[in-house]
Amino acid sequence: MAFPAPLPRVRASLLLAATSLALLPTAALAQRLSPALWGNREPANRDPDTQMRSAALPGPGDAIDFSAELMSYDEDKRLVVASGRVEVSRDGYRLQADRVEYQRGAADGEPGEVVAIGNVSITDPAGNQALGDRITLTDSLRDGAVANMLLVLNDGGRLGARSATRSGNIYTLDRAAYSPCAVIDATGCPQTPVWKIKAVKIRYDQQRHRISYRNASVEMFGVPVLYLPSLSHPDGDAPRASGVLVPAIELQRQLGLGASMPYHFALAPDFDVTLTPWLYSAANPALAFQARKLLRDGPIQIDGMFTASRLFDLAPDGITERDRGERFRGYLGVKGRMQHSAYWRSVYSVRLTTDDTFNRRYGLGFDDTMRSSYALERITDESWLSISAWYFQGLRATDLPGESPLVLPLIDYDWRPDWDVVGGKLRFAANSTTINRSNGQDMFRALSWARWDRSLYTPLGQRVTFTGLARGDLYNVRDSALATLPEYAGRDGWRGRGFGLAALDVAWPFAGPALGGEHTISPRVQLVVAPRVPNLGFPNEDARAFELDDNSLFDLNRTPGLDRIESGSRITWGGEYMLDRPGWQIRAEIGQSVRLDGDGSEFAAGTGYQGRVSDVVGRATLKIGRLVELTQRFRLDKANFAVRRNEIDLTIGGRRTYVSAAYIRLNRNVTLEDLEDRQELRVAGRLAFARYWTMFGNAIINLTTQADNPLSTTNGFQPIRHRIGVEYEDECFRVGFGWRRDYVGDRDFRAGNNFQISVAFKTIGR
Repeated sequence: MAFPAPLPRVRASLLLAATSLALLPTAALAQRLSPALWGNREPANRDPDTQMRSAALPGPGDAIDFSAELMSYDEDKRLVVASGRVEVSRDGYRLQADRVEYQRGAADGEPGEVVAIGNVSITDPAGNQALGDRITLTDSLRDGAVANMLLVLNDGGRLGARSATRSGNIYTLDRAAYSPCAVIDATGCPQTPVWKIKAVKIRYDQQRHRISYRNASVEMFGVPVLYLPSLSHPDGDAPRASGVLVPAIELQRQLGLGASMPYHFALAPDFDVTLTPWLYSAANPALAFQARKLLRDGPIQIDGMFTASRLFDLAPDGITERDRGERFRGYLGVKGRMQHSAYWRSVYSVRLTTDDTFNRRYGLGFDDTMRSSYALERITDESWLSISAWYFQGLRATDLPGESPLVLPLIDYDWRPDWDVVGGKLRFAANSTTINRSNGQDMFRALSWARWDRSLYTPLGQRVTFTGLARGDLYNVRDSALATLPEYAGRDGWRGRGFGLAALDVAWPFAGPALGGEHTISPRVQLVVAPRVPNLGFPNEDARAFELDDNSLFDLNRTPGLDRIESGSRITWGGEYMLDRPGWQIRAEIGQSVRLDGDGSEFAAGTGYQGRVSDVVGRATLKIGRLVELTQRFRLDKANFAVRRNEIDLTIGGRRTYVSAAYIRLNRNVTLEDLEDRQELRVAGRLAFARYWTMFGNAIINLTTQADNPLSTTNGFQPIRHRIGVEYEDECFRVGFGWRRDYVGDRDFRAGNNFQISVAFKTIGR
């Protein structure tokens, strides 16, 4: 007997619909019951209250949520039919369809069958969604067969097939295709996906997060481009998976045509290795690798690249190039961190190369110095302790191995106790440094200082800061005659010095409306009272190549390191102006200092410190919304206001389209290391000229002339390096073409062109 039951859209149990729809009122359709009883007749002598209590307490995992607009039940055929926006869910699985038929098994205890017809959608607990015209499932909603199926994965990938079956966690698709690309355009019209993989059979293992293909072909814009007898890749939810990554192709003058095929080994949840063999048409093969491991105390990463190739360097005269023959060459990098306890940790980084030009020749970077370090640190709320070691490897043609320093140990300590001392705060710090060279100046340094600061505000709004500082240094120098530059050498033997100062710093901000916005004027004056302390005879290892700038103007010791002390009393004045209006902002700073004793002769000429009066330094910044930012930093000669340093940084645009430029001119009239006069321009930009297309580029240009620097060998416009490229990127595919040209060579790193092609099929090859 069959009977219709037109009802408003309600939530009910399939079992309830099957067993007692005719007996219970409409309100009872909100029960959740066991599918094992679907279609069973209840004993005639069973108490209705007992029946209801049993229905309301299904076994674990047996409950089904169900809703439909129309439902009928044929008791003789043991068939439940629901239609009209049907929704069925169980154990995280959700089924939606125009019509659902449930056929109970022929005998009690046998599994039933659920057939969904019309606009069928089934979503599993992982969020993957299967769409089809007709889906046949077991009553657990887990296993079954699908006609004309579309499976939508969490990462946006889609699997389509004429027919498919699911058993447990495995989908098997016949005559199928995979693609994460859109199949309709912005107007809703059908379009051919950018790429897809077609296969006779596709197997998708949800538990292993793996998609495997048999007799597959890759199509680009509907055209087959590659046949693959077998292929597999992870889905978007795969935490780690082994497999081939996207290859790379480049053409370089020295190496010829190069191609790589990376392979990723997911050896454990916390350990993976990627090997990237490179084949070149004009050089021997090379092998790059990366290994990552999550140890108990923290992560570690090891990178490297090795090959055997010819090495060219310079003869002792520094001019003649010589062929050193074929030899082992490579690079090794290690970095990581270990958290030993709540307060102690280790941070380390190792970067080593077999020779000066390997990294530049193989595109690993353009550094002229490699730095390796290890630091054991203790960090608390009040203190910081670091015990570290540093090693430097110079890569310039003029660098001599024996002059590269080994710093071991370098100890820094900083303690800021939460004590109130005469209304102020105390800070204690210490440093110990040992520098060794195999053919150069050695140094030992130990120093410490104590500092007291107190800040307060007057009734008129001035911020007043009082500071007192005391410091003591102890040095020991050996082989000072072997120092690279006499200006930085010390005197052999032990030497000490003491230093103390007192400072008063007053700032008085004024703020108010003006020019349609809020503006602030903040004059500031600082008085530093200190005796004169000698710097001669003390080595200079960490305060080289510095000059006065706006960032250090009000520092108590305006040198960047510890080996040089700016002694003597001085007054420093400055001011800051800011105008903040809706949509744009202007900010400017300027300042200068005057010595009350001494003339700053302990500092090199051209640094801005020499003389009773310092140079004028400042900075100005203009921001217009989020699209424009212009900053200029400058230093003006105190005597004639000549521009000794001029830096201009400009950024215009947003994330996809922007242009940036940086110009610097140094006019310091000195030839000391790293203080030579020069001009340089750097530009970079990106232009999005279509929905998926962008152009990008950057360049470094040396503008130094011999009038700027007599030692310069350029003519005023010497490109150093430029890069230009174009890239296409949509939701599923990225391809880029780039051209880099290096204009300056170094030994066996030759000036020339480098062409690169990068391809990425999104959701695979990661």
